Amino acid sequence: MGVSSEKCAVKILIIDDSNTIRRSAEMFLQQAGYDVVLAEDGFDALSKIRDHNPDIIFVDVMMPRLDGYQTCALIKQNPVYKSTPVIMLSSKDGLFDRARGRLAGSDRYLTKPFNKEDLIRTVLDYTGNTESA
Repeated sequence: MGVSSEKCAVKILIIDDSNTIRRSAEMFLQQAGYDVVLAEDGFDALSKIRDHNPDIIFVDVMMPRLDGYQTCALIKQNPVYKSTPVIMLSSKDGLFDRARGRLAGSDRYLTKPFNKEDLIRTVLDYTGNTESA
């Protein structure tokens, strides 16, 4: 598996309990040339973060067992991953929800449903790549 562009070096973790959201994000990001890892919940994500060392993480707010806020806080408490951008995904767009995400340590809040352009633009913002999507 050869690296065909600089984008392939960017590894993205998508954490969402919705198979539809995971697969949509995976399709959008892979079409743009990114390496994508999927996780169904916070517990699944914690082991995958260690195994894959993603460059950016998207995490759903509402998940069973370990929600997105808890998952984000655990990621940000680890000195190894503290600087890894964590983007909260939620269908709730209220001020309280955004503030709670910030308190958990998230870097941005992306409202669902998102489109390919929103997702790619967010990745580009955090990877320092200025290419257009």
